[in-house]
Amino acid sequence: MIGILGGTFDPIHFGHLRTALDVMQAVGLDEVRFIPLHSAVHRDQPETAAELRLQMVEAAIAGQAGFAIDDRELRRQGDSYTVDTLTSLHRDFPEHSLCLILGVDAFNGFATWRQPEKILSLAHLIVMRRPGETVSSDAWIQTLLAPNQCNDAEKMKHEAAGRILIQEVTQLDISSTKIRSLIAAGHSPRYLLPEGVRQIISKNRLYLS
Repeated sequence: MIGILGGTFDPIHFGHLRTALDVMQAVGLDEVRFIPLHSAVHRDQPETAAELRLQMVEAAIAGQAGFAIDDRELRRQGDSYTVDTLTSLHRDFPEHSLCLILGVDAFNGFATWRQPEKILSLAHLIVMRRPGETVSSDAWIQTLLAPNQCNDAEKMKHEAAGRILIQEVTQLDISSTKIRSLIAAGHSPRYLLPEGVRQIISKNRLYLS
């Protein structure tokens, strides 16, 4: 099974990396593919050029077995819709089940995504839940969960798509927004992200006010 983790990664930090490792180890994924988006649909647009965000992800995952970078959304241009990315991945990896990794907040808004039912036909969903987070009681979400929720990752390996797994992950109170604000205020982001990422930020004078 291949995990898919998308985001602006502006910048990528230990919150992204630790939770991705949590999921990979707990679920038994063969790999996690980090996919920087080109143009955000449900969040603020990235501040940093695509090439630099790609470099930061490459630096962040270097040396971690099972982590891979995938630039298909940057190459595709235009708005980055998950359903298009999964369709492309399905063509490239027809023998593998795909697992879309997303947070509770994103899952709670899943009804607003483009073609959510098709997404679930292309991939399993792994919903990362940090301590204190709750899945929405919204009727649409609960109706989606009722027939599809799976509590055993091993069962997912025998199905192509359509299961939803709620996976507990490590709580790290780190965000890209906080890191950008810290740098803009003239403070160091050291220990919030990999040193290679910090060096790219420093060299290119990113996030300075």
